[in-house]
Amino acid sequence: MAAPTTLFREYRPLPGVHDETVGPDGSLRPEFQRCMSALGACQPAEFARHQGFAELALLNQGVTFSVYSDQRGTEKIFPFCLVPRVISARDWARVERGLRQRVLALEAFLDDVYGEQRALREKPLLRELVLGGKAFLPKLRGVLPPGGVRIHVSGIDLVRDPSGTFRVLEDNLRTPSGVSYVLENRLLSKRVLPEVLDLARAHGIDAYPERLAATLRSVSPEDPDASSVVVLTPGPYNSAYFEHSFLARTMGLELVQAADLFVKDDRVYARTTRGPRRVHVVYRRTDEAFLDPEVFRPDSLLGVRGLMRAYAAGNVALANAPGNGVADDKAVYPFVPELIRFYLDEEPVLEQVPTFLCARPADCDHVLGHLAEMVVKVVDEAGGYGMLVGPQASAAEREEFGRRVAAEPRRYIAQPLVELSTCPTWDASTQRLVPRRVDLRPYVLNSRAGPWVLPGGLTRVALVKGSYVVNSSQGGGSKDTWIQKEQV
Repeated sequence: MAAPTTLFREYRPLPGVHDETVGPDGSLRPEFQRCMSALGACQPAEFARHQGFAELALLNQGVTFSVYSDQRGTEKIFPFCLVPRVISARDWARVERGLRQRVLALEAFLDDVYGEQRALREKPLLRELVLGGKAFLPKLRGVLPPGGVRIHVSGIDLVRDPSGTFRVLEDNLRTPSGVSYVLENRLLSKRVLPEVLDLARAHGIDAYPERLAATLRSVSPEDPDASSVVVLTPGPYNSAYFEHSFLARTMGLELVQAADLFVKDDRVYARTTRGPRRVHVVYRRTDEAFLDPEVFRPDSLLGVRGLMRAYAAGNVALANAPGNGVADDKAVYPFVPELIRFYLDEEPVLEQVPTFLCARPADCDHVLGHLAEMVVKVVDEAGGYGMLVGPQASAAEREEFGRRVAAEPRRYIAQPLVELSTCPTWDASTQRLVPRRVDLRPYVLNSRAGPWVLPGGLTRVALVKGSYVVNSSQGGGSKDTWIQKEQV
């Protein structure tokens, strides 16, 4: 193995944790030696200048996100670390295969839940969890989505355990966010580290907006080439508004708000200066609860009245489809390996994190007796909220959470704390690289032709020393993710 160069000389991985860049002895991993040796040749002061330039570029480009835990909604620069996370071609091939398999199985599950419900008849506990959950929409049973696709865009969160195995942590199948930061991060890498990027032989990711636009058009209820597609945003006060506008701009699509659309004769139209224009596909970034005041929250000012009528009539495709929350409910997550076998007759390619389902009395008793060792999650929360990290919580916090679990066990799952892999991350206060825990959110587009996996993803970083919480909504940062090409 290669000896560490200047920038990596003082870097030490955490004991018992898989580090993405260096081995247990601190030497650069062989497959990343060429690019990381070039990066490591930087003096710390030189790298600090590069990092500062990247942060200034983010500021100038308006790449922001609302960190709700900090002064409740304050807009900040999306934190970015210039040191990339590199993944080998061999590792990625398995991840890509597993992601495609998982999306196909979850698509089949959603079709079944809103159709014949075969799996629910065979699995009584699953039936109870699905039909009794908030995400199930009985009114959609029998409604077929245009194009036959429900999960057009998915962000499936992965972690890597101490053995180096990628495991699925959770599925995001409603309105997954973050891909704009993936694209922006790559632009920064190209500007600041072009030689290092070339040496890494990383796959390009520039095709994502074009692929997304083609995916959306493919499910139009009419001729895809003559169809109108819009991006529906809740508006500029939404925490992910930067992404909504970024994707609309890069796809060449119109960004609209609820007031720009109306429904007539179960068809959707956009208001334009030339009169109404038919809309065939809505890439909706508005949460389901606010999507249509006729069906969901009647007080919603962010939705389009009648949109669900048009969808049920087959006159407009909604991406992602309403009702998808059934499949990414954390209480359903433990069943996904079984669902892969049930619908595809295949063994799961990707591992999961061992999970205790508190709806099972035996599991609940185990969790309550081992809260100090567990990460406990509310099944219908996201973004790192509604979560107890037992090993880092106080006795009082564990006791309070235990009372909540005992009172409503169906609302909770628990998992042993997984030692997330680490990646060298720039620490401005000490002007050196330090190990920080990371996860990975790859993005999968699913069209009539089947799933396509972006050869990259959002690597999220827990910027606080010792933290396991990488969620950007709670102040985590991100890195560019470089997927190596196969050796020719």
